[in-house]
Amino acid sequence: MTDNQETAEAEDVTPSGRSSTLPLRPPCERLPGPKTSVCSRSYFVVVMVFFHVYIINVIALLFYVHYSSSSGQEDASRSLDAPSGVHHQQQQQQRPESRRPPPSKLEFMRDVSLTRMEGIRVGHVQKVSLVPGKVHEMRTLSLKPLLFEIPGFLSDDECRVVMQLAQLKGLMESQLMVQEGQEELAKELNLSPEEIFNLLDINQDGQLQLQEILTHSRVRDGIWLTPENLREIYAGLKADKDDNGLLSLEEFRLLSNDAFQRFLLQRGVKRSQLVRNSRHTWLYQGKGAHRVLQEIKERVTRLTRMPPTLVDLSEPLQVVRYEEGGHYHAHHDSGPVYPETACSHTRLAANTSTPFETSCRYITVLFYLNSVDGGGETAFPVADNRTYDEVCLIQDDVDLMDTRRNCDKSNLRVRPTKGTAVFWYNYLSDGRGWVGVQDEYALHGGCVVTRGTKWIANKWINVDPDYQRQARYQQLVSQLPEEENDEDLTMNSDVQKPSIHQDL
Repeated sequence: MTDNQETAEAEDVTPSGRSSTLPLRPPCERLPGPKTSVCSRSYFVVVMVFFHVYIINVIALLFYVHYSSSSGQEDASRSLDAPSGVHHQQQQQQRPESRRPPPSKLEFMRDVSLTRMEGIRVGHVQKVSLVPGKVHEMRTLSLKPLLFEIPGFLSDDECRVVMQLAQLKGLMESQLMVQEGQEELAKELNLSPEEIFNLLDINQDGQLQLQEILTHSRVRDGIWLTPENLREIYAGLKADKDDNGLLSLEEFRLLSNDAFQRFLLQRGVKRSQLVRNSRHTWLYQGKGAHRVLQEIKERVTRLTRMPPTLVDLSEPLQVVRYEEGGHYHAHHDSGPVYPETACSHTRLAANTSTPFETSCRYITVLFYLNSVDGGGETAFPVADNRTYDEVCLIQDDVDLMDTRRNCDKSNLRVRPTKGTAVFWYNYLSDGRGWVGVQDEYALHGGCVVTRGTKWIANKWINVDPDYQRQARYQQLVSQLPEEENDEDLTMNSDVQKPSIHQDL
C-alpha cells in the first residue's frame, strides 16, 4: 500500500462537501471521563439504616406471634377442666349489649376432648405412673373392646380396707327375684301386640325364635331362661300351637304381657336362674370419705386420663361379693342411647320426659379385691371377634352369654388376682374427641364361682354421648350447694334404696 492511499483513507467529507483530514487515535486508548465512587459513605449509611429497620420489624413480629399463641394455649388449658360452657358464657358476657339476645336454649361450645388410650396390639405393654415412686405395667388384652390389665393396681392393705368398709356399710341383694310393673310400663307406652312383636323380631322374619324371646325375657324379667326352660313355658302356657319352637304373630297375640312372669311365679325361681346372683353396696369417694377411697379415685383419674370433673360426678365405687355358686351372666355395662333414651346420671338436665333410661358408662374399671380359689373369671365372649351378631350368640342350644355353663367357650377370660385392675371402654369414639356409639364387643360377665368367695369393685366413669346434655348437667351441678352435689347428683341406675349413697 502507498502513502497516497493511506492519506486518502483518512480523509472525510464535511457538510460543505469539502474534505478534511483528522488525526487517527490509537486503537486501545480510552476516552477520558468523570470519576464516580459507588461505595460512597452516604450510600452505605442509607443501606445500613434500612437493613436495621427491617431486622427490628422481623423481631417484633416474632414476639407478637409467640405471645399470641401462648395466651391462646393458656385459655384452652383452663377451659378443659372448667365446667362445660363456661368459656362460651364468658364470651357472651364480653359481647356488647347491642348484639342480638342469646337463644332461649343455651348451646355450649364443644371445648372438651376426651383422651382415649391406644391399645396398639394385643400383648402390648405400656409403662404408666400412677403412684409416686412406682411404675405400673399396663398390658393390652383386646382391641375389641379396647381392654387393658394393670397388675398391682391396689395394694393388699387397700383391698382389705375396701372389703371392710363394704361390710361395715352392709351389702344387699343385687337383684330381686322377679321384677314387677312391666305390664303397666307397656300400657304407659301404649304399645300394641304388633309393635311389641316387631320389637322382639330382631331379624324381621315374621316369627320369634327361641333366641329372640330369651334375650327379651332376660332384659325385662331379669330371669336367665335356657332354651329348655322356654320350651317348658311354651308347653305350660300352650303358646306354641304347632309345636315348631317358633311363635307367629297370631300365637303371640294370645299371650299377655306378663304371661311369663305369672308362670314363673307359680313354678318358682331359683337363685341360679337369675341374671345376677351376688350382693353389693356403694362407697362414696368424695370429700370426707376414707383416705383409701379418695386415693383410688385419684389413681383412676390418672390411669384413664379423664377430666377430674367427670370422674367426680360419676357413680360411687361399687363393691360386689359373690358367694360360691354366684355368677353374673354376660351383659353390657351401658345401653345404647337413642333419641327417646335418657342417661341416668344426666336425666335432671335432659329438659324432656323420656320413656326409657339407661346407664351411660363410658369407662369401666374393675378391681379384684381377692384371689378366687375356683372359677370367678371375667369372661368376654366375643372379644376381638370379626363380627358381632346378637342372634348368633345362641347357636345349637349353646349360649355364649351363659356364664354358668359356657364360660370356657368365651374368647377371653381374665383370672381374678388380688390387686389387679382391668379397664375397658364401653363406647367407641365419635372421631371428634367425644363419646360415639356403644361398643357391642364389650359384652362381659362373671363366671360362676366354683370354690370360695369372690370380691370385686367397679368404678364407672359416666359420660353422656349427647355433649349438650352433659354440659347442661355439669352446669347444673356447679350451681348447687356442695352438700346437694354429694347427696342428690351422684347417680346410679341400680339404686334400690334411697340411702344407698350415704357416706360412711
